[in-house]
Amino acid sequence: VDYQYDALKGVVTRDSIAAGPPSMWRYKDLLPIEGDVAVGHHVGFTPLIRAQNLADELGCKEVWIKNDSVCHPTWSFKDRVVAVAVTKALEFGFDTVACASTGNLANSVAAHAAEGRLKSYIFIPADLEQGKILATLVYNPTLVAVHGTYD
Repeated sequence: VDYQYDALKGVVTRDSIAAGPPSMWRYKDLLPIEGDVAVGHHVGFTPLIRAQNLADELGCKEVWIKNDSVCHPTWSFKDRVVAVAVTKALEFGFDTVACASTGNLANSVAAHAAEGRLKSYIFIPADLEQGKILATLVYNPTLVAVHGTYD
């Protein structure tokens, strides 16, 4: 993926971003996506919350905290990068995506692959606690248990 930010000068403006959808895709022109958005239409656009008590404690006029616990289909910030990766995989004509994970990434890859109608392979440690991967199974990935380390 080659980022061509120089070509965006004058094209991407505050107004063009503000006019975008209420998701991470309002920044699409800054991402390596050429076609239409394929998955993750509701990912991102997490709110900023004013934290006045914290500001007072720190001696600041204002402190804002980004609430990254909402606006993610699998409740993980990893949904942002996976939405871009799966959209790009579809642009490339791939029919399969994969990852090695012990939880959050596995869930996000499986969910976005299912949305994009792609097959997914999730490589997990053979001794992974079952509870860490149960949510991923909802999306019907192929799980591959790896003995030893995959680092």
